[in-house]
Amino acid sequence: MKNTVLFSSYYCFVYCGITLLFIIGTFPTTAIDVYTPAEMFVENGTTEILKCSFKSNQVISSAASVSWSFLPEGTSTAPVTIFYFSGGKSYPSDLPQFKERVSWAGDLNKKDASIKLEKLQFTDNGTYTCDVKNPPDITGVPSSMKLRVVLKEALPQNNTAVIVGAVIGSLVLLVLIACIICLVIKRRNSHHDYEGCTSTESVSSQATRMVKKAESSSEGSRCSSPSGPLQGPVIYAQLDHSGTKSPNSFHKMEPVVYADIRKN
Repeated sequence: MKNTVLFSSYYCFVYCGITLLFIIGTFPTTAIDVYTPAEMFVENGTTEILKCSFKSNQVISSAASVSWSFLPEGTSTAPVTIFYFSGGKSYPSDLPQFKERVSWAGDLNKKDASIKLEKLQFTDNGTYTCDVKNPPDITGVPSSMKLRVVLKEALPQNNTAVIVGAVIGSLVLLVLIACIICLVIKRRNSHHDYEGCTSTESVSSQATRMVKKAESSSEGSRCSSPSGPLQGPVIYAQLDHSGTKSPNSFHKMEPVVYADIRKN
């Protein structure tokens, strides 16, 4: 009896543990994901926006907050907070380096936590870290970016311009290749039209044309009218010099031209 009770209690405990693990596994996590560019190049003396975005499983509440910190390049000290945003209000840092140069440029409803940094200088080079909290989404890893303030000549080329230039160059090259192919095909076709047929066929066709021309010339000479005035039919008659009318007598006849009819 005791063994049966212990066995039932063991299976009940296992069943409850499995159910609890299933509930925990299907319950949405309360972690927040923060994203920033890995590196950013900016021109000295300009104003730029340091971009930061995030993803949260919870509705953005009034308790959501954003903080930005800065670690100068080449130092091993702790980062210092340069900007804080919460409850719709901005709290810039009083650090002399960033005084009146940092302002809010984001929108938490659009999950944008960016800030604007004005009059950039070489001393602004370093690591900037963005951290977002949206209770109960408070568990997450902040995102960091490297800021490089350089002269205009040292700015890297825009990747978009390079890609557009490469695409345009490829299209122009394809058009040129298509034009060359069309010209070659056209030239070959015109060359075939000029040659006509093979040499054997050409000789035989020329001989046939010469024979036909000779026949047509002879027929024309026979059938065509002479260049002089046309001569009409000539009528001939025979003259009887015997003076007799006997049918049995043989008489000498002389052919005499009776008439010559000419047609003008």
